Amino acid sequence: MMGGRPLLLLLVSALLVQIRASDPLLYESFDEDFEGRWVVSKKDEYQGVWKRAKSDGHEDYGLLVSEKARKYAIIKELDEPVTLKDGTVVLQFEVRLQNGLECGGAYIKYIRPQEAGWDAKEFDNETPYTIMFGPDKCGSTNKVHFILKHKNPKTGKYVEHHLKFPPSVPYDKLSHVYTAILKPDNEVRILIDGEEKKKANFLSADDFEPALIPPKTIPDPDDKKPEDWDERAKIPDPNAVKPDDWDEDAPMEIEDVEATKPEGWLDDEPEEIDDPEASKPEDWDDEEDGEWEAPKIDNPKCEEAPGCGEWKRPMKQNPAYKGKWHAPLIDNPNYKGIWKPQEIPNPEYFELDKPDFDPIAAIGIEIWTMQDGILFDNILIADDEKVATSILEKTWKPKYEVEKEKEKAEEAAAAADGLSEFQKVFDILYKIADVPFLAPYKTKIIDVIEKGEKQPNITIGILVSVVVVFATVLFRILFGGKKPAAPVKPAVEAKKPKAAETEGAGSSGDKVEKEEDEKEETAAPRRRSRRET
Repeated sequence: MMGGRPLLLLLVSALLVQIRASDPLLYESFDEDFEGRWVVSKKDEYQGVWKRAKSDGHEDYGLLVSEKARKYAIIKELDEPVTLKDGTVVLQFEVRLQNGLECGGAYIKYIRPQEAGWDAKEFDNETPYTIMFGPDKCGSTNKVHFILKHKNPKTGKYVEHHLKFPPSVPYDKLSHVYTAILKPDNEVRILIDGEEKKKANFLSADDFEPALIPPKTIPDPDDKKPEDWDERAKIPDPNAVKPDDWDEDAPMEIEDVEATKPEGWLDDEPEEIDDPEASKPEDWDDEEDGEWEAPKIDNPKCEEAPGCGEWKRPMKQNPAYKGKWHAPLIDNPNYKGIWKPQEIPNPEYFELDKPDFDPIAAIGIEIWTMQDGILFDNILIADDEKVATSILEKTWKPKYEVEKEKEKAEEAAAAADGLSEFQKVFDILYKIADVPFLAPYKTKIIDVIEKGEKQPNITIGILVSVVVVFATVLFRILFGGKKPAAPVKPAVEAKKPKAAETEGAGSSGDKVEKEEDEKEETAAPRRRSRRET
């Protein structure tokens, strides 16, 4: 009995360790009011109002950005700092951009320990942090930030190191989970909705800018380029001479002396004339408004003639034009290459096996955004990936599935509305096809329109095609071109009495075709083609 007690104590200890390992280091679900647990910044520039609110369409609460075009700042201090130097650490939170995100941030700052006497109410963009992580979008910026502030042991200065080529922000208005997993082997993984989007190594210069480990050498800031250093790879040939027949003053264009004035040119007619239908307004006052002048219109006589006014010969390219002469380039015998300062040892260089992370003493949200409706939820810090995955599955996934189904239904309804609007456009196009001057092209136009009705996914291309056809025909009519050949009338044949009797009675072939047509219409009624109208 006594021998079993140590074994029992060992099992209990192992169980407690397992329970402790399964607990998150920090978890904020906002199921309860955040006031008293979170501190809103009292700095003047942060006028945005934080609210505890439900996610649209759910009973789940989150921390809401409630106003547009505001700066926001709020912070929660941890009971105990979280160390990042040993073991795995998972940073995870959920964000829903309920009104989209055109310009603003939705990231979290993981704050390092502050100096003694620091007040959380003073939290602002200058408050030092260890990691900044989360979505940011504005203009050309569209990324999920991961920024590490790391202290240089040689200088004591903190440097921001940005993850290169971070993933982009999802474009929709659904709930999304952002996860950063920091591993003890210097690896960091970025996940969105539990799916890995980026893997990097903290000590790799290919993954962070600037690299955590500075270069061993740097260009000597005191090194100067010698005065006789020639960086020109090519130089003008000093022995080259301009050819005698090279005329630098020859113009690029000259008057076409072979051109002749078109027959019918109206030299004495102005291009514009006073509008004969215009009359001076009754309230026109010559003393106040000045002498009234009729507005100008294009001279109708010029429209029928080749042109009006003084005729001038057109210009043409000058065959003798060569431009300014330049000596041809040759290899520079004194070329020494592009000068660079010599390299010297970098006084800020240090070696590193692992990043010297500062602990996380608080989490803060400090953002500026033009959109409201940003909802933060389920903020987590854990030392076990399974804990983060479990919370994601229980809290985010059910909401996301509901939101996704709703989005699909809305897209389907919008597509149906779009098709009905397109049908109105098709009806208009059919009417255009009936315009008399388009008669020679009617069959082709209707072919294109009917194809668009059957294949909505190419509707835009169909509309463009119809417009191009219409514009082409209109252009030909207005500005000339080969007119379509008039339809040839069929020759009238003399009817023989027997043939007439046969046609009147109807041939057996006609009867068969007629019966087949009736069967088709009875079996499956079809839409009547516009060609048959």
